[in-house]
Amino acid sequence: MRTVLDRLTGRVTMYRLMLFVLCGIFVIALALSFIPGGVAYSPLQLIASLTVLVVATYVSNRLFGLIFRVTPHGESSNITALLLLFLFFPTIEPQGLGILALVAVIASASKYLLAFRGRHVFNPVAIAAVIIALTQLSGATWWVATPYLLAPVVIGGFLVVYRTRRFALVGLFLVVAFVLSTVRFSLGGMDVATAAWTVVGSAPLVFFAVFMLDEPLTLPPLRWQQLVFAAVVAVLFSVPYAVGPIRTSPEIALVVGNILAFAFGQRRSVRLRYVGSRQLTPGARELEFAASAPLRFQPGQYLELALPHAKADGRGVRRTFSIASAPGSSQVAVGLRLPEQSSTFKRRLRALEPGSMLHATAVGGDFTLPKDAGVPLLLVAGGIGITPFVSQLRHLAETGERRDIVLVYAVSTSEELAYAEELAASGLPVLVTAPTAPAGMPSSWDYLGPGRLDASLLASRVPDLTSRTAYVSGPPALVTSLARQLRELGVRRIRTDYFSGY
Repeated sequence: MRTVLDRLTGRVTMYRLMLFVLCGIFVIALALSFIPGGVAYSPLQLIASLTVLVVATYVSNRLFGLIFRVTPHGESSNITALLLLFLFFPTIEPQGLGILALVAVIASASKYLLAFRGRHVFNPVAIAAVIIALTQLSGATWWVATPYLLAPVVIGGFLVVYRTRRFALVGLFLVVAFVLSTVRFSLGGMDVATAAWTVVGSAPLVFFAVFMLDEPLTLPPLRWQQLVFAAVVAVLFSVPYAVGPIRTSPEIALVVGNILAFAFGQRRSVRLRYVGSRQLTPGARELEFAASAPLRFQPGQYLELALPHAKADGRGVRRTFSIASAPGSSQVAVGLRLPEQSSTFKRRLRALEPGSMLHATAVGGDFTLPKDAGVPLLLVAGGIGITPFVSQLRHLAETGERRDIVLVYAVSTSEELAYAEELAASGLPVLVTAPTAPAGMPSSWDYLGPGRLDASLLASRVPDLTSRTAYVSGPPALVTSLARQLRELGVRRIRTDYFSGY
């Protein structure tokens, strides 16, 4: 089942998946609007409101893009329009449509005006709802929170969270907010069952968690920070308060959480000068950059690159790549696949000339080795998923730190063994799965055969498997399947890193 979900959600980008899901919810809401007793708005109100929001977000996004000389992301503006539709009353009144257009412009403007050194500070939809509420022209009603739309929101939301793998973040928020909100309604006179159903069916709990809280550009970079963020937002979402014109609302909760997330994260972008690249395999290269300022990271973390370019496709102008270099150098390297048929972003990367400038807009991730150097490790890489391990091994080589490591490397062909020379120089035991045995394997390497990598095969070659902490990095299908098998065999500590491809 997980493999099917990986293939289903992996066929499209995160933006496109979100857009498809939100469009699906809109279509269901539109169908219900024809049914007596369905959603409370007419088909004309829904269509007119969405049309105004889509046009307003598109035009304003393009305008601000021209002013700030960046290429706006079309799918992102459409997602913003759909989210705003589900927050504000649909209408056909000219004044109401004008307010919706104003909210859309505010949301677009926030992406450019409420940013710090290239980084978003606030969720655009949430900050637009807060600003329009302070003007007293309108306010978010979250009409999407209705029992009639609960099922499509849950199903679509699950697909989104499955793709992002942020179950801990969303789950913590849902549990804390559900418990606190249920207690709140119970203290107001409801019985517990009615209060619980009200929270789930008639409050924007689920929609908020999966479509707003999980917005990637305004999340903290580390897992523990994300959990703190989720808990704080859940409390502010649930507990009643009033400070002047500011009162309890989902959008206020998220805006305050965004401020906390911004304080956690890297608060500036770093300019990178492209130095050059080298071929790793027939389908992968390592790109090297010189940083204008020290880039602080831990081995195993990722780097977000921003590369605005003309006629960008729906996958946008930002990507995250695991860092391949060791910390402490003014040079930073990333390893990636660069197939001929790829996104406009990767085609633009391939065409970079030495001296070209771009920005590192975020550093984060928890795929880092344990602080205790005595913990035995199993590192499993699929394809270019070897990249974070290369950073870690380079760091160990530079510092002279010794660890008990067994490295497993699964590739589609023997020619796709990236960083083979460095891995050989490390002297680590390396277990390889490939259609054919790599030529000239070092004595410390072992060929496991052409079959699919699975935990039972690993257990036969790594006798102390269950006593090791496992790190699995690569395509989602491999990571999901292997992590599950390792748990079933008794491996208790497993960290994962997913390479979805672009």
